[in-house]
Amino acid sequence: MFASSTLGLSNLLTTPTSAICEPKSHPIHSSSLTNYQNNQTTSEPEREPPVPKFKGSPQLNRWSRARALRSGRKLDRPGNRTPNMEVNSPAHPVEGALPRSPPAMGIDSDDELDLTAGKSIYMISDGTGWTAEHSVNAALGQFEHCLIDRACAVNTHLFSGIDDVERLMEIVKQTAKDGAMLVYTLADPSMAESARQACKIWGVPSTDILGPITEAIASHLGVSPSGLPRGAPGRNFPLSEEYFKRIEAIEFTIKQDDGALPQNLHKADIILTGVSRTGKTPLSTYLAHKGYKVANVPIVMGVDLPKTLFEVDPEKVFGLTINPVILQTIRRARAKSLGFSEEIRDNYSEMDYVKRELEYAGRIFSQNPVWPVIEVTGKAIEETTAVLLRLYHDRHNKCSMPRISKRY
Repeated sequence: MFASSTLGLSNLLTTPTSAICEPKSHPIHSSSLTNYQNNQTTSEPEREPPVPKFKGSPQLNRWSRARALRSGRKLDRPGNRTPNMEVNSPAHPVEGALPRSPPAMGIDSDDELDLTAGKSIYMISDGTGWTAEHSVNAALGQFEHCLIDRACAVNTHLFSGIDDVERLMEIVKQTAKDGAMLVYTLADPSMAESARQACKIWGVPSTDILGPITEAIASHLGVSPSGLPRGAPGRNFPLSEEYFKRIEAIEFTIKQDDGALPQNLHKADIILTGVSRTGKTPLSTYLAHKGYKVANVPIVMGVDLPKTLFEVDPEKVFGLTINPVILQTIRRARAKSLGFSEEIRDNYSEMDYVKRELEYAGRIFSQNPVWPVIEVTGKAIEETTAVLLRLYHDRHNKCSMPRISKRY
């Protein structure tokens, strides 16, 4: 199985498996390809540049583009699409390679245009693909200046559960046809070597993520690796104390969501507080999967905070805040999806109310200066978690800390 995603320009795409498994089952003749290109040229009218719906500061617009990029939404930009669909030959041609086929039935033609416009990165894994996907996403984070400011799309495609050489060769061939780059995490040394040799033969730029670090650790420990992917038959995963701790943390966090059971706040490792839609619940869940018991307490004007919040160890508590314009946008979408009445919308997503509620939360934070306040605007959950855990462990290890009043 595999998944596809486009950073910067297109939505999540799903390509039929047959497109990879049987690349030669539906050959495309040059005449039909020419007719398809002519039809595309004559039928699609020239598009006018989209009129921006919202004008904000350059910094805010940049953050909005980054947020859209992370969520996989398309970014409409003037001139980033052309009426004519050009079929680019791969940088490293393969004998018998076919040109890229027209959009298949059921696939949006705009998405297909976006797909051909960007550079592709194929990822192969013999397991879930978590390592490959997160490694590539971490590396792509170094190119946001290009992905956002210059609209250079990058399409990532994940092929997971690849455990035989024949299937591996089919994907490498398709990678060569599309002029893509290949990244792989294959625990079996023979599979990894097959991928390396195939990429060399077909001229595919490739990176082995797992091999070099596995060899380095094997050399350091003086022990040979098993060569078995995660989840392979024969691998034994004992239920460790850490596993049960994580399960307990997840159960605790679910029960403590949105201010529930305030009498249990003293049992939490971490307590999050902030106004509605500052990301308390997803952040709590993410931390729980790391083994931390997390409670979150909403700040709402006119509603008293639980007394236990001020009685627990203040070094457990972390405040969350956000830009008011972004918060208003999120709340408007939330109110619309829940079908709120006009009156409730005015008391929830109007700018005056949003600002007053943020100011109210700010006064509470200033009255409790030991609580660090984390600015979540423009931050992914992983980034907020990194800041929060650094502060959390600095306190537990009695490390020196910067000024508490600073927002992180």
